[in-house]
Parts: sequence; C-alpha cells; structure tokens
Amino acid sequence: MRTRLAEVPLLVVLLGFSGALALVPAAHAVAVNETRIARGFLYSALILILVAVMLGIATSSRPRSGSTRSHLAALVGAYAILPLAMALPMLETVRDTRLANAWFEMVSAFTLTGATAYPAERLAPSIHLWRALVGWFGGFVTLLAATAILAPMNLGGAEVATGRVPGRGTAAAALIGRAEDPTDRLIRSALRILPIYAGLTLLLWVGLLILGEQGITALIHAMGTLSTSGISGPTPLSRAGAALPGEMLIFAFFLFAVTRRAWPVLLPGRPRSALVADPELRLASLILVVLTALLFLRHFFIAEAAGLAGDLFDGLASLWGILFTAASFLTTTGYVSTHWLTAGAWSGVGTSGMVLMGLAIFGGGTATAAGGVKLLRVYALLRHGERELERVIHPSSIGQGGAERRRLAGEGAQIAWVFFMLFGISIAATVAALSLLGTDFESALVLAIASLTNTGPLADLGTAQPIAFGALSDPVKAVSCLAMVVGRLEMLALLVLILPSGRRS
Repeated sequence: MRTRLAEVPLLVVLLGFSGALALVPAAHAVAVNETRIARGFLYSALILILVAVMLGIATSSRPRSGSTRSHLAALVGAYAILPLAMALPMLETVRDTRLANAWFEMVSAFTLTGATAYPAERLAPSIHLWRALVGWFGGFVTLLAATAILAPMNLGGAEVATGRVPGRGTAAAALIGRAEDPTDRLIRSALRILPIYAGLTLLLWVGLLILGEQGITALIHAMGTLSTSGISGPTPLSRAGAALPGEMLIFAFFLFAVTRRAWPVLLPGRPRSALVADPELRLASLILVVLTALLFLRHFFIAEAAGLAGDLFDGLASLWGILFTAASFLTTTGYVSTHWLTAGAWSGVGTSGMVLMGLAIFGGGTATAAGGVKLLRVYALLRHGERELERVIHPSSIGQGGAERRRLAGEGAQIAWVFFMLFGISIAATVAALSLLGTDFESALVLAIASLTNTGPLADLGTAQPIAFGALSDPVKAVSCLAMVVGRLEMLALLVLILPSGRRS
C-alpha cells in the first residue's frame, strides 16, 4: 500500500482523502435521520474518490519526482484545487447556495481561517461537521507540509533557525540519496504525525464531553483547537456546556500551536532541550502575561475612577477572559472566552480590536498549524536588537549564547526582517485591492489582516460592527480567499517556487 501511494502524485492522494472524509458527515447525517444531507455527502464522496482513483491510475506510470520543489508545487495546487472539490458536498446539501459561497467556505476552512459566509442556524449539524473536518484535514496538511516540504527547503521559519538562504537545502542532504527521497520523507512524516494529531484531537474531545459539552459540539471544538481553525459549529464556545473548565482544557492545548517542541513527531532524531527553555514558548508567555496585566489594570483603574468596581469574582472572571482570548488570537485560533466581555462590562470600556489584530500578526510557533508572522521571527528580531545594543556598549564583543544564538541574531534576523517586509507589502496590496472594490478602509484593513493571518474571527471583533462575510461581493471574497492562501503558504515560499534558483540568493 505504501509503495503504491508513493507512485501517485501528492495532489491526487489529497483529493482521495478529501473524498473519504466526506463519508464521515454522511454517516452522521444517517444517524440523525437527515436522509437528503446523507445522500448529498455520500454521492459527493463517491464522485471525489472515483475521480482520484482514475487520476491515480492515469498518473501511476509517471516517474517519481526526486525534488522537494515538485511537492511544493503540489501543495500550492492543493490550495487552488481541493477547495473546489470540497465545495461539491456544500452545493449538494445547502439549499439555495452558490458556488462562490461554497468555495469561499472551503478555502476558509482548509486554510484554517475559520471565516464563514453562512449564519450558523442555516447549516445542519452534519454540514458544520464537514466544515470542521475540512479545517482539521487542513491542519494535518499544514503540519505535514511544514515538516516534510518546507523545512527541508529552509522555509516556514526554518530559514530563521538555520540562517541559510530560503529554498535551498543542506548540501549533506543531497548526498544521502534514497534515504532522503522527498516522497519517502513525506510518507514517513505522515505516518508519524497522523496518529499523534488524531490522538490529541480524540483526547480533547473526550475531555470536553466529560466537562459537559454535547457530542458534535465538543468534536468540532476539539478539531478547531488542534487545527487552529477556530470553527465553532452551531454552538459557539462562549455558550457551550463546558464553560470555564472547558476553556481551561482548550487553553492547555494551545501549547501545540505555540511551539513545535510540544509535538514529539516534528523533531525526530534531534536533541530535545527542556520545553520551558523554548524561545517561542517563553516569548508567548511574556506577551500574554504583559498584555493581560495591562488590559486588566486598564479596566481596573477605569472602574475604580468611575466607582464601578465590582466584586472579586468579576475581577477574576475578566482576568481569565482576557488571558484566554489573547492566547486564542495569538495562536490564530480565534475562540472568544465567555468572560471576554466581563471586563468591558466591569469598567464600561471595551477592548480595541487592534490588540487582537496585533496578536494575530505575531502568530504562533513555526512548524505548527498557527498562522501569522510566527514567534520565532519576532524572537530573532528581538535578539538582533539586543545584540546591537550590546555592541554599542561593548564594540569588541562577539556575543554570548553560542553559535546558534549568534546565527539567530545575525543571518536569522536578516531573513526574518525580509519576511516582515513581504508580509507588510502583502497587507498593503490586499488593503489596496479591497479598497478598489469599494470596501471602506477600516473594513479592508481588518479583512486583510484576518485573511493573511488566517484568523477569521477577527472580522467579528476587529471593528465596532462585525463584518458579515456573506454580505460581501464575490470579487471581495475572491481577494480574501487569495490572501488566505498567501497567508497559509507564506509569500517567501511562493517566491521560491516562482523565481529561478539563480535569483534566490
């Protein structure tokens, strides 16, 4: 089986898995007596599986590509083609919908953005389950690509740690030969990642069930947390039965979006330092502690000045609401705590959406399912600034922390700054395109950041009035979808794919 899969192009394999996933909501619809919906998912699954089998037979005789670059091209093709295929069940099961809305929904789910063009009450539970499954599958593809495709090419944040030119692997890897065949590496990584990824999802699902959430709601929240898609389904997290204990459990699982060291399968064969020494985890902890303290003190002093100070419970509830929501947006998940509005009601002053947008731009850890700029790039720039200040005081110093830390503060920070510039240019280009299509500047900025950081819930909290994706025009949706794909793949990886190898230095 493994040998036969190695002969089939990656895009065809992903298409076949997409069809197989559609059987899950079909079975759920049968269980809840939704015959029409079950029939739509079943027929769509059979069509996708049949097309994948036919394409697999037609392409199985092609010689295997020995280049990781071909897998990168297949990954780009997956984000271009698979959402169209995944939109087929939506067209068959959602009444009176259009291809544009179904395609937008699947692009948003597959890129882990989590934005939706449909009101929650319009979709049946089985359709909500399909959205969550697509997001969960997108999270697995993201982890697989980060480990087996982007990291060997010094992309996705690996270029910051190594200090090498993005798009180029090590010279030693080319001498290993068959052991480092890209297809074999892809299969080995998939077999390592999938059991851990599915097991953690199952563990969180069971935990939420024990804490009081309903079956389908708990499963959707579990998949939305591990994949960082932030998809909630028919019941948002703030109204789910698990309440505060459920939020605490989900908060613990945010760790897997903060640092890749929490995933033992992503660093095989490498010496593992203590988790508390991980720079991404330490930076995330610093950001959350400082931001939570500042926002809490802001509400506290305003409430004291206005004579609105409540009891101790209100203060602790608002403190937790700020911490959980900040961590959720830092990992680009986008879940909102039940007590997020408690602080605003306590002081009478809400929290600006700019704070959440800044957290989403920082993003989570490298080689995780989180989006954004990534914490390691921010950490490299901070180390570079620290090193420059040190050189002002001691011009002859060589830096401390060893060769790895000096490389991170030198070549790594330089590449991180290049990525920051590309990310800023992407935001400016997206805002300009949305403005030309008639969107006001504030909404265009929020949509651009929500799309490029893959944090769809920003549209609800980034402006005074929530942005309804279903009310947007088709051209605006198309620009947002393109920004979602660019944010998920990262502009640096797209440039490596487009530019000739001689111009990547």
